[in-house]
This record gives sequence, structure tokens and C-alpha cells, in this order.
Amino acid sequence: MDGEAMTVADETETIPTLVGAALEDRRTARSSKDPCGVNGTPARDDLVWYVAYASNLSAGRLRCYLQGGRPPGARRTYEGGRDPSPPTRDVALALPGRLVFAGRSRVWGGAMAFYDASAEGKILARGYLITFGQLSDLVSQEARQPVGHDLAPIQHAGRSWPTPSSVYEALVHLGHRDSQPMFCLTSQRPLEPAPPSAAYLRVILVGLREAFGWTTPESADYLLEARGVSPRWSRARISALTP
Repeated sequence: MDGEAMTVADETETIPTLVGAALEDRRTARSSKDPCGVNGTPARDDLVWYVAYASNLSAGRLRCYLQGGRPPGARRTYEGGRDPSPPTRDVALALPGRLVFAGRSRVWGGAMAFYDASAEGKILARGYLITFGQLSDLVSQEARQPVGHDLAPIQHAGRSWPTPSSVYEALVHLGHRDSQPMFCLTSQRPLEPAPPSAAYLRVILVGLREAFGWTTPESADYLLEARGVSPRWSRARISALTP
């Protein structure tokens, strides 16, 4: 699998209608047993979109979740999942909301990135078409749990699926693309903004370059809009992190 290159999207899709529809789905779901607006739990081999907006914007970093390995600059080696196949497709996305850095990462040092869908603005993301089993193993590794158990929806109405992670405790359904559900990991708890580390920003810069073709200064301008980045980080300091 090491010789297989992950494709890079050549266009960006803005999906405010998808997110709006997902929010409506969540309201409707309060009277159903389908909390994400998905008709039943996907089977292990069903294709779903994993929507990444931080370090997993980088295909190489995502590969560590699928095949195992240690990302450059990270303090952790990942075991990989049951299915090491690369994503079938990937696409650049823009979602309504805002990026926020908070907490402290044991992998990167500094704060971690979260998706705040309630905030005004735009967050850039990369959707990877993978199997539900691969997504389940990714979540298990994020939670520092053994791989091998597929995610299961909660049995009462709600806006997201819970995960075993104490950090990214919510798997949020963002809508559908090409009939496949789109999911992202985030936290829905109150977050106190804090600055990210250089290593974490550097891998995010790699992902933004891959998915959107941006230069480091262009990416710096985008990252400075995220809560927690300034005043610790300036455009010049981020630009100096050129990967």
C-alpha cells in the first residue's frame, strides 16, 4: 500500500446546504432512534466520508491511522487499522463554522483543533471516502483504545454519536455527499482557546497545501482566524514553519 498515492482534490466544494440539512435532520431525530439522520448503522464495509479539518488534512498523517506509523513531529506511533487500504477518493471542502484550538495534545504538545459548527465563518476540510470499519478504527486510535470494534449509534435521540474518546467525544453527521454520509470528530463541550504547537501547525500546513494548493503565508492567514492561534502566533512565525 505504501506505493499507492492518495488523490488530491482539484476543486473545493462549499456545503452549507448539507450542514443545514444535517442540523434539520438532528431536530427531526429527537423523535426517532436515528440520531444522525442516517437510516440505520452503516455496515463495516459501507463507504462513508471522514471529514478532516486539522492534522488529518495531510494524507500522510491520515495514513498512520490506516496503515500504522508515526507522523513527523508527533510523539506517538499508531498501530493502524484492520483495513490498511487508502481512501477511495478525497475532496476539498469548505464548511460553515470556525476552527478553534483548545486543551493540550499528548501527541503534538500545545492545543488541539476542534470544529465549532455554531460559530460564524468558514472552516476548510478534506473529505476522505473510507469504509465505516476504517472510520471506527480511526476513532478507536484517537481514543487510545484497541481497534476492532465498530462504532454504534446511541439508542436515544441526539445530535451526534458518542465516541470512547475523552477529547473528541462527538462524531457529528454533516449530511451526505454522493449518497454517502459525512462524519467529523469534534467536541461539543465548552472550549477554552489555547495556542497550538509548531509541530501541529506544521502538519496542518502540509494538509492545506495538499488539499487546496495554498502557500504557507496563505495558510497562515487562514489559521490566524482560528481562536487560540493569536497572539502566540503571528503571520511571520507561522510562515517560518514552511514544511
